[in-house]
Amino acid sequence: DKLVNERLISMAYGQIGMIQASAGFFVYFVIMCENGFWPSKLLGLRRSWDSIAVNDLEDSYGQEWTYKDRKILEFTCHTAFFVSIVIVQWADLIICKTRKNSVFQQGMKNWFMNFGLVFETLLAVFLSYTPGMDKGLRMYPLYFNWWLPALPFSLLIFIYDECRKFLLRRNPGGWIEKETYY
Repeated sequence: DKLVNERLISMAYGQIGMIQASAGFFVYFVIMCENGFWPSKLLGLRRSWDSIAVNDLEDSYGQEWTYKDRKILEFTCHTAFFVSIVIVQWADLIICKTRKNSVFQQGMKNWFMNFGLVFETLLAVFLSYTPGMDKGLRMYPLYFNWWLPALPFSLLIFIYDECRKFLLRRNPGGWIEKETYY
């Protein structure tokens, strides 16, 4: 067996990775919508959005946005995308504990892994809320409710993999094992 094979790449990038990317884009669009930029308004907006000369760009509600305010909103969306990836990585780390056993069978006794979950979350909090990060990394503070839209995606990843592992245990050597057991 190779360390990295086609099934691992398919699971990591083709399945779980797509759910993670969807979480990031979903949070991005949620924040844009909450600030007046519906997805239909965003299409074809890049040239005006990035123009420093445009200080009266209208959103979907007719509000005008200056260049500076647009960039703050954009960088806030980038921060939220990053945080959403951290949130879905919680599930990703937990599902990678075992290849066949359920996390309910295995438990969460690995204190190094538990520390890693807490550490990555605290790091995201630190990067999002520390004063000066807007200058250094262009990361802006998020409202608490902007952390929440990624949670269903994290739950989806967890349930998806628990179902996959259940089918692996129930049908050893079956199609699921041939296609997804890495």
